[in-house]
Amino acid sequence: MKSNGGPEDITALNELAARIRYHTLLMVNKAKSAHIGTCYSMAELLAVLYGSFLRVDPERPDWPERDRFVLSKGHGAAALYAVLSERGFFPVGWLETYYQNGSRLAGHVTHHHVPGVEVSTGSLGHGLSIATGMALSAKRDGRTHRVVALLSDGECDEGSTWEPVMFASHHQLDNLVAIVDYNKIQSLGTVKEVMDLEPFADKWRAFGWGVREIDGHDVTEIQSTLSTLPFEAGRPNCVIAHTVKGKGVSFMEDKLLWHYRTPQGEEFADALAELEARS
Repeated sequence: MKSNGGPEDITALNELAARIRYHTLLMVNKAKSAHIGTCYSMAELLAVLYGSFLRVDPERPDWPERDRFVLSKGHGAAALYAVLSERGFFPVGWLETYYQNGSRLAGHVTHHHVPGVEVSTGSLGHGLSIATGMALSAKRDGRTHRVVALLSDGECDEGSTWEPVMFASHHQLDNLVAIVDYNKIQSLGTVKEVMDLEPFADKWRAFGWGVREIDGHDVTEIQSTLSTLPFEAGRPNCVIAHTVKGKGVSFMEDKLLWHYRTPQGEEFADALAELEARS
């Protein structure tokens, strides 16, 4: 599915993911903030969504026919702001103000005066409910736009996530897509240690969803999977994206430390050097 003016070839999508990582590193370093690991695990997912899939128009962020995107894992705000700026929703210069006093770009996703953001998020377990309501409204109004929610795996510990899973199936919301960033690390430990989700895909299927499991860093696979939506007529869609926390910087990859740690000093310099070497 073509987006309105975004990059469409695989090289361009990988380059967009690289720029998301680069911007995010600078933002988190300057703000002395956290959550770079969760930003990096979803870089390719955001690149494909905004570079190839979502029907959006940066010049008309409130275009009625636009697809809706909800970042349920609102602590990954820096990466979302990065891709929105790259797509032209607001100037790239805004990123320098991330998480600063008086900035529009809060540390968790905010829609207040931020073009391209549908809803403020950050309290985990709420995003899918919001997206489900949007999808139901679209169905009842006879509109054709799609609603995509990107979830963390950790918030799938919560009952508030599974309520809309059941609700969406009951109402046959095949215009709804839940993408789970399954990096298998949450704030205080691995997902398996904190609350084992397996058999994860089977749980979604048991609730009546069409499910696909993919490599969440392979832009070709992400793009081809999204191109087949809906997976099953009359069923909501779940994409379980197997990812790596901190992907793209070797010493951050698959490390719990980088859920909250901020890259400063030599760590910042080393991370920047790695990203620039790969670009």
